[in-house]
Amino acid sequence: MLVVSAKIIDATHLELAKPITVSYGKAVRVFIADAAKGDNEDKEWPALSLEGLQSAYGDSEPEYSTAMVKEPNPEYKS
Repeated sequence: MLVVSAKIIDATHLELAKPITVSYGKAVRVFIADAAKGDNEDKEWPALSLEGLQSAYGDSEPEYSTAMVKEPNPEYKS
């Protein structure tokens, strides 16, 4: 992945801060992140990840016993 700063020229054009080595006509994905809010984004991702883990492994998640396993993994060592 390549990260390059850019300035918005108008609703359909960006001016890149440095050249990139992508062939003319090749499709690329552009993700817009407000540079002024960049510090907050770095703090938001861990919080979002933690929220996902808490919902997956929270108190409401049932406990699973080995008796519930239908097909054991022979390579798993407990």
